[in-house]
Amino acid sequence: MPARIKTLYPGIYFRTKPRKGRHGIERVYYAVYKLNGKTVEKKVGCQYRDGMTPARAARIRGQLIEGKRLTRKEIREKIEAEKQAMDERWTIDRLWNEYKDRNPHLKGWKTYICQYDLHIKSTFGDKEPSDILPLDIDRHRLRLLSKRSPQTVSHVLKLLKRVVKFGAENGFCSNFPFIIKIPIVDNKKTENLTDKQLKRLLEAIEIDNHPHAGPMMKMALYTGMRRGEMFRLKWQDIDFEHGSVHIRDPKGRPDQVIPLNQPARALLESHPRTSKFVFPGRGGRQRRTIAKHVNKIKEAATLPKGFRPLHGLRHVFASLMASSGKVDMYTLQKLLTLKDPAMTQRYAHLKDETLKRAADVAGDIFGK
Repeated sequence: MPARIKTLYPGIYFRTKPRKGRHGIERVYYAVYKLNGKTVEKKVGCQYRDGMTPARAARIRGQLIEGKRLTRKEIREKIEAEKQAMDERWTIDRLWNEYKDRNPHLKGWKTYICQYDLHIKSTFGDKEPSDILPLDIDRHRLRLLSKRSPQTVSHVLKLLKRVVKFGAENGFCSNFPFIIKIPIVDNKKTENLTDKQLKRLLEAIEIDNHPHAGPMMKMALYTGMRRGEMFRLKWQDIDFEHGSVHIRDPKGRPDQVIPLNQPARALLESHPRTSKFVFPGRGGRQRRTIAKHVNKIKEAATLPKGFRPLHGLRHVFASLMASSGKVDMYTLQKLLTLKDPAMTQRYAHLKDETLKRAADVAGDIFGK
């Protein structure tokens, strides 16, 4: 080992060593002092790598003697201890990963992962539930509401609650000691079209040249199927012999079977088979989006700006069924593959109007 070389500062020495990857040598400074009656020598830094000078080394020596500065070894040990403590903390990120590992077959994972990564991770991921205050949640809620719909914010906050509740139930952490305010979502919006609007839409579909956009819009109108259900629809799911359609994973529920009516049958029988999927995406794979093309048809038909091309046509289907006077609410619920019967109540007024018209007819007859 090279000999120690004194400096002009008491207790400060240096040794020399070759510079890594460079020509020349570099000084390595050491501080020597008494601690509890014993002589201690501590490395305080390198000339070039740390920008160390004798004067700076002398200041560090003084801090070491007064106990105001940790040695390099003590710093490493402190960092390691903090890292280990961090690894043992049940942060929101750690709870989330544990939640995913224990529920690998939970339906809707892609949506949950997207919600977590976009709206939870950056704000709360490195915090433990006990570190999160009601004010933190409220600020996050207001921040999201300025950019996202109440429904999206509701889903995000419910996911955060569910993850923390999972941690509390498994003894990893304590549940939130306060109530999270979930935005009120008005999901009873019913989109409908007038007879003229529906006529313009069907005319726009006929002249559109996209192989799947128009047929998917017609399928939504004829059957009330959801967009995702049509994306997943395979030819093997269609039973022409018995007149039925197998709906896979209808919004996270068990598979359902709905009847195949004549307009939908005619559409499917004339639709080209280019893949195992009825409405495939690129390369015959499962389609992920159709928004650009269905919006083009919507604009060509001059439909209202807020009308959603596929989901809106699902509402049109339901409204036509309810107002026909021939379909009860229970049957409509089954056709729409809805889990909650309350969801069909948005169409109840249409059935009531039909009954009122029928009663008026009876009144006209008996009033003569």
